[in-house]
Amino acid sequence: MGNGSSFDSSKQVYLMINGSLEKIVFSLHSSTRDVQELICQAGKVNRFSQVTLRNVDGAYVTVSPTIPQNDENHAYIAEITPPNLTDVSVSNPSTDLVPVQIMEQLAREMSSRYAKPDEVNTGELLDRVKTLENRMDVEGLKAVDIDVCKKSIDTIKGQIYEAQKKFIDYNRLRDGSGLPEIGLPSKRGPSVPHYTKYILSKETIEYLKQPTFDIWHWEPNEMLSLLEHMYHELGLVREFNIHGVTLKKWLLCIQENYRNNPFHNFRHCFCVTQMMYGMIHLCKLHESISKEDIGILITACICHDLDHPGYNNTYQINARTQLALRYNDISPLENHHCAVAFEILSNPETNIFANCDTETFKRIREGIITLILATDMAQHSEIMQNFKEKLDTFDYDNLRDLIALKMVLIKCCDISNEVRPMEISEPWLDCLLEEYFNQSDKEKEQGLPVAPFMDREKVTKPTAQIGFIKFVLLPMFEEVSKLFPQLHSVMVEPLRKARDHWERLKEQDDELRHKQEA
Repeated sequence: MGNGSSFDSSKQVYLMINGSLEKIVFSLHSSTRDVQELICQAGKVNRFSQVTLRNVDGAYVTVSPTIPQNDENHAYIAEITPPNLTDVSVSNPSTDLVPVQIMEQLAREMSSRYAKPDEVNTGELLDRVKTLENRMDVEGLKAVDIDVCKKSIDTIKGQIYEAQKKFIDYNRLRDGSGLPEIGLPSKRGPSVPHYTKYILSKETIEYLKQPTFDIWHWEPNEMLSLLEHMYHELGLVREFNIHGVTLKKWLLCIQENYRNNPFHNFRHCFCVTQMMYGMIHLCKLHESISKEDIGILITACICHDLDHPGYNNTYQINARTQLALRYNDISPLENHHCAVAFEILSNPETNIFANCDTETFKRIREGIITLILATDMAQHSEIMQNFKEKLDTFDYDNLRDLIALKMVLIKCCDISNEVRPMEISEPWLDCLLEEYFNQSDKEKEQGLPVAPFMDREKVTKPTAQIGFIKFVLLPMFEEVSKLFPQLHSVMVEPLRKARDHWERLKEQDDELRHKQEA
């Protein structure tokens, strides 16, 4: 991380496996598969074994990176069932080949079919990839062969992922498997999506409206319930005549379509939406704008980074990715987020605006697209200049003024972490730098330009923060506070304190470096 401080983003969990106490440590950004394989490794069993966890009270515990941390006295009891590997030697001519040959065959199939995703038999390909993974696990392959196969598996899985739409099968969610199925949700019956509905205390309901809200204390199911509460409390369920089950299905589908990136993930989605919810209340926007516009603001926040790949627009354009080619280098990520959002809304089971008339839906769609596209930082100067020009004569009844305000509001919320207390904002900085470093490492490997603020050899936490706060955040929030003076003490002042904090740390770093050089 260059001269920056180290990350503190790991979790340790104690397990009781066959009467033996084991401890596993994993990154908070690990996948569920990573955690499961780590448990299998601790139990000295095949990594494809089925893992079930129970707490000391006998209740089932979800195997995922969000598993609650415990101690030695409250170790989870792990029940591990070995996989059925009889299908490894199925009488399929292709599986009788050497694994490397199988990969070559699959790669040829994907290259010939990838241009027409509808013709890809993903079920067949995934089954064959899984069979190959099983064989790699049970056969003593040479290290070089394993390396070749793993790289090919990653490539093929990525192609399958890109070639297909990604939606939740709610029937599978209900039966507890929890695995998304490629394709549209099942139409077999009125299954109700399952996530625990929490009863929110008065304290939590009020706390949810504050910029100081600590988003790190909430598990995914709790965040879903809090988002659901926002739609009810703001009157959006009544305004858009949203069916309760449809709202749940939509939220689950939204969550499923956020990737497990260090920064641009579902928790970031929730963080941005919670800040917008807080600003709606702090600025008393319900007194100035319509519920339709409030619904557009909240929904755009929830959808604003859907299916973010963890690599920014600059990388997309320089690497000439499919997204950059599809959108002609014009805000490729933001255009993709919009497309995924309305792909989800195109499904009747997850369309929260299904009961709106045609004209209303048209306005909602236009509004959400406008706001999500506004989150592209390449448009920052133009959007801020447009907003400044309207401030002196701002009129809520003027459509252009209102659009300019909504664009700035979502921008504020999207990059508002530094408004929050340091103990909440600094972990977000660690996550962002981790994502930046992943990108810069990849850019170096591919011979692409590397931005200095993303290079682990050049950036530090103070240098990353000072310029961004001074030249982007403070000017933007100061302008917004001219329209909403109540934001000055709760947002502008915390930003100034954050700037001063990082400037002090930079001075300390500079002094230490000078002493070392002397």
